[in-house]
Amino acid sequence: MAKTEAYPMVGGDVAYSYAKNSSYQRDVLDAGKELIEEAISENFDLKSLGFDTSSKVIKIADLGCSVGPNTFIAMQNIIEAVELKFFQAKNQNLSGLEFQAFFNDHYENDFNTLFKSLPPSRKYFAAGVPGSFHGRLFPKSSLHFAHISYALHWLSKVPKEVANRNSSAKSKSSVYNSSAAEAYSTQFKNDMECFLNARAEELVPGGLMFILASVVPDCIPVSNTSTGVFYEVLGSCLNDLVKMGVLGEEKLNSFNWPAYRATPKELEAIFRKSGKFSLEKMEKLADKGMKTPPSPEGFALAIRAATDGLIRNHFGDEFAEQIFKHFTTKVEENFSRIMGLAHNNLSVFILLKRLE
Repeated sequence: MAKTEAYPMVGGDVAYSYAKNSSYQRDVLDAGKELIEEAISENFDLKSLGFDTSSKVIKIADLGCSVGPNTFIAMQNIIEAVELKFFQAKNQNLSGLEFQAFFNDHYENDFNTLFKSLPPSRKYFAAGVPGSFHGRLFPKSSLHFAHISYALHWLSKVPKEVANRNSSAKSKSSVYNSSAAEAYSTQFKNDMECFLNARAEELVPGGLMFILASVVPDCIPVSNTSTGVFYEVLGSCLNDLVKMGVLGEEKLNSFNWPAYRATPKELEAIFRKSGKFSLEKMEKLADKGMKTPPSPEGFALAIRAATDGLIRNHFGDEFAEQIFKHFTTKVEENFSRIMGLAHNNLSVFILLKRLE
């Protein structure tokens, strides 16, 4: 099992919980639904996978599931596509077809909230699988589908070159900067190698993996994206609090952002190098826009839903409210910049097929 740093999304029913502040991730799932249906229709071979008998149990894993409701939507999208595939296939019917759904996230994830909110009319048997998706989670050749949405950018750990305060790759005034890009890229590639090796063991030959990922466009620096502005705004927020005497400078200097958004070219190179999957498709998701455009406060709440644990772990519980209150103010001041560069933040759908 891989040893990783873990800061799960905010659980429970608080105002800044992930369940209440993940509408953007929901929109990404909706945009990818048709592509998942198409992928299963064209690439899921019923006969070669042994589904020509009376027993048909299909096993699906959602990796980095958090607390819902998005993970339930992802499961439903896959199940509906499989049912359609069976319905359309000659000599196949839905009789005897069953689904086993595995919900995976870090041990610290709020699995209680997850299972309390399971859809009562679900078409699957549900099980939780705690642990890092950077390592093995399931027995060999036990899964038919793996799904991961907006989670691969989280690293297993901060690169050691960045964590070392004396390194030139470390920025003392921001949570991320261009001088650290190579170190972050290397860590991301190492993590992806572990991730792909684990999934290659767990998926049956011919099994499919759906990845919905947040990426940075090729040839565009992170600073020219809304993600880059977010890094800048958070760094400015923390620096302000140091100047106010709320936070210690040492705490700021030792804080590092444990995530990396790759480019499509980087991802393609990683997939092709693995040699264990065929890259069937990598496609930009249709930009339908947010169903409800975010407000500055809504944007800040969504960030807190994803990062509250990280902030508390590093700076302390007693400073969390002050940090996020000031962060909301900084977001309000910079919101036009954040949204003005949103078009440079891409979401892509990736389909990988386990080689025979």
